[in-house]
Amino acid sequence: QVHLGESGGGLVQPGGSLRLSCAASGFTFSSYAMSWYRQAPGKERELVAYINRNGGITNYADSVKGRFTISRDNAKNTVYLQMNSLQPEDTAVYYCKAERLDFPRRVYWGQGTQVTVSS
Repeated sequence: QVHLGESGGGLVQPGGSLRLSCAASGFTFSSYAMSWYRQAPGKERELVAYINRNGGITNYADSVKGRFTISRDNAKNTVYLQMNSLQPEDTAVYYCKAERLDFPRRVYWGQGTQVTVSS
C-alpha cells in the first residue's frame, strides 16, 4: 500500500526554522521525483520545491529561494524540506508529492502537515 507521511510541521515564530520530512512506502522511492507543495487558506496549491530521482537536480519557487532546501535520502525513502527564515506568508499546509515520469506515470500525495508562522 502506497503511503506518504509528512511530519515536522508546527508553530514557529517569524525568522525561525522547521524541517519537514516525508517518509514513503509501498513504491520504489528512488524511481520517483519528489516535490513539496503548499496551500494557504483561500489560495491554490503551489509548488515549493522539486528534487529529481537521484537528488542531482533541484528547483524552487522564487518566494523560497535561498531560504528553503529540499533533499532526499533514497536509503531511508525520505524527502526533506529545510525551511529557514520563515515568514508569516509561509503559513500553509505542506504536502509532499511523488511522481514517476516514466510509463506508467504515477502520482502520489501525502496528507499534509500544517506550518504556522506567527508571533
